[in-house]
Amino acid sequence: MLKGVPPFVTADLLWVLASMGHGDELAVVDRNFSGFRVAAQTTSGKLLTLGVDAPTAVQGILKMMPLDTFGETPLMHMEAVDAPGELLEVHREVIVVCSEAEGRSIASHPVERFAYYPIAMRSFAIIQAAESRPYGNFILRKGVL
Repeated sequence: MLKGVPPFVTADLLWVLASMGHGDELAVVDRNFSGFRVAAQTTSGKLLTLGVDAPTAVQGILKMMPLDTFGETPLMHMEAVDAPGELLEVHREVIVVCSEAEGRSIASHPVERFAYYPIAMRSFAIIQAAESRPYGNFILRKGVL
C-alpha cells in the first residue's frame, strides 16, 4: 500500500503512468470495448483492468498524472453513433472530474466511433474500467509537472 494512491490503482497502472512521457495518450475504455485486441497495438501492449466506473478511474489516474496544457484537447471521448455531438451523462461526469483535478475548465473533443479505435491503438496503454454505460471511452493526453 502506498500513501495517496487510490486503492484500486494497481502496480501495473503505476508503471504505465510513470513510463508515459509528455504528450503520450492513455485510453480509458468501458467494459464493452474490445480492449484485448486494441491493447495489442498500443505502445506498451498492455491491457489493464480496473473494477471501477470510468469517472472513478479517471479521477484516480489524474491524482497522479497531469493533463496536457499545450494542446486544446487533452481529453477526447467516443461520441454516440445515434446522438452525434451530444454529451452523454458519462461524458459530462468525466469532464467534471478532469476540470476539478486540473483546477481549470477542460472540454472534451468528440471522436466518431470508428475514428476512436485508431487513436486508442496509438495510445500508450488501454485501461479497461468496469463502466457499463455505452460510449464510456476516453483518451487522456499526459502533460508535464
